[in-house]
Amino acid sequence: MGPLSLPDVSGYDEMILPGGRVRDAYKGYHRWLLGQVHDGLLRKRKEAELQFHRVGITFNVYGEESGTERLIPFDALPRVIPAADWRRLEQGAIQRVRALNLFLHDIYHDQAIIRAGRLPAEQVFGNAQYQPCMQDLDLPNRVYSHISGVDVIRDGEGTWYVLEDNLRTPSGVSYMIENRRMMMRLFPELFSQQSVAPVEHYPSLLLETLQESGAVPNPTVVLLTPGRFNSAYFEHAFLAQQMGIELVEGADLFVKDGLVYMRTTAGPQRVDVIYRRVDDDYLDPLALRPDSMLGVPGLLSVYLQGNVILANAMGTGVGDDKSIYPYVPDMIRFYLDEEPILANVPTWQCRDPKALDHVLAHLPELVVKEVHGAGGYGMLVGPAASRAEIAAFRERLRARPANYIAQPTLSLSTCPIFVDEGIAPRHIDLRPFVLSGKETRLVPGGLTRVAMSAGSLVVNSSQGGGTKDTWVLEDGSC
Repeated sequence: MGPLSLPDVSGYDEMILPGGRVRDAYKGYHRWLLGQVHDGLLRKRKEAELQFHRVGITFNVYGEESGTERLIPFDALPRVIPAADWRRLEQGAIQRVRALNLFLHDIYHDQAIIRAGRLPAEQVFGNAQYQPCMQDLDLPNRVYSHISGVDVIRDGEGTWYVLEDNLRTPSGVSYMIENRRMMMRLFPELFSQQSVAPVEHYPSLLLETLQESGAVPNPTVVLLTPGRFNSAYFEHAFLAQQMGIELVEGADLFVKDGLVYMRTTAGPQRVDVIYRRVDDDYLDPLALRPDSMLGVPGLLSVYLQGNVILANAMGTGVGDDKSIYPYVPDMIRFYLDEEPILANVPTWQCRDPKALDHVLAHLPELVVKEVHGAGGYGMLVGPAASRAEIAAFRERLRARPANYIAQPTLSLSTCPIFVDEGIAPRHIDLRPFVLSGKETRLVPGGLTRVAMSAGSLVVNSSQGGGTKDTWVLEDGSC
C-alpha cells in the first residue's frame, strides 16, 4: 500500500481541523507523515509488538480463559499537546491534587469543610474508603496522595474536563515511559526535528518524592506488590528497577519492636517508606482483613506510630470516590480560595431522589458509574447499550441508588491512529501523573489511552483500550 492520507473527522479532533487542515502543533509531525507509506508503518508496529513481548510489557486480564496476560495495543502515531495547552493542564492538575490532599487532611483532623456545610458528613463517614484509624494522624508534609492520576478529556468542543481522580494506587505510568522509549527507538528522526519535552526522568522524581515523605534521613524505600498475578505487576517491577529499590511482597517484610524490616541475604534491614500497590484492606491481616495473604502482620500499628510511611496513605480512597467527585470544585474554592482551572463533568448523584428520577428518565442518553468502580467495570454507556442492558441497569439503580452517579455522554475528542486500513480517528483520554512531596509537580506528558474500536468511548486497558505516546511540545516547536 502507498502513501498515507488523513481521514475525514467529525467533532473535535486533536490533529485535524474541520475542512481537513492540520493543527499547528501537528504540522511538523504531519510533514514527516506525508513521507511515510502504509507498509512501512505496519512493519514498525510489528517491531513494537515484538519488542514489547521481549521486554515483558503485558497487562494481566482477570477472567480471560485464553490466558491471563496480553499486550496493551500500542499506536505508533503520537498525541501532540502544544506548550500553552499543557501549561493550563499542569496548573489545573496541580491545583486539584493540592485541594484533594488538603481535603484528606481536613476530614481526618478538624473536618472544617463538613462543619461549614460544604459537604455532607455522611458522604465522608459513610464512605467505604474512610479509615477511622487515620483520625488525628499527622503525616509528613500533610500529603496523603503522593502519586495521583488525574483523568482528563476534551469534549466535542475542545474543552478540557476532569473525568475522575485516582488517589489510591494509580497505574499506567510505566506505559507512558515505555511508549516514549519505543517511539524514540522506532522513529529517532522525529525527535531530532522537534523539541518534545522529556518524560524519562519520572522514576527519579518519584523516588525523590518518596524519600521526601520519610521521617528519617536517607530513608530505605521499597515497593510492595500483591505479586505477579496482579494486573499491573509489570509496572511494579519496572518502577522498582528504575528507582533502584527493592520490589517486595508481604512475606518479604516483618514487624519487630515497632518497626518494619525487610528480609535480605545480609540480614534484616529497616524499611522507612513503602510505596504500596496493595489496597487498604489487604495491608495488615491482624488489623484489617484476616484472610489477606498480601499484607504484613502488624504493619498498621507501626504506621500509626509514625515509624513507617505508606505511599499513598491509608484512607485516600475517600478523595477519589465518585460520590465525592462532584464536590472537588468547591474544595478548591474552600481550601485554596481559587476558582477551578479544570472543570468537572456535570454529575447527577443517584442517592438524591430528584437526580435519580432524571437519570431513570434519560438512561439511554447517560453514562452511569458505580461510585466505587474502576477499570470500566460496573458501568453503563447508555447510547451503546441494548434495551435489555438498560432495563437490567434500571433495576440496579432502583435497588441501590446511592451506589451510582450518572453523567452526560460526552463526545470525547479523537486522535488519528494507525489501523490495518490506514489512518482512522479514535476517542482518547489522558492521565497525567502528579507527584506530591515538599512541592507538587508532574512530568510534561501522561498516559494517552485509546478506544481501539471505531465509535467506542471505553479507553480502559482492561476493556481492550490501547495507548499512544503523548508529546508535549516545548515553546516554539511545531
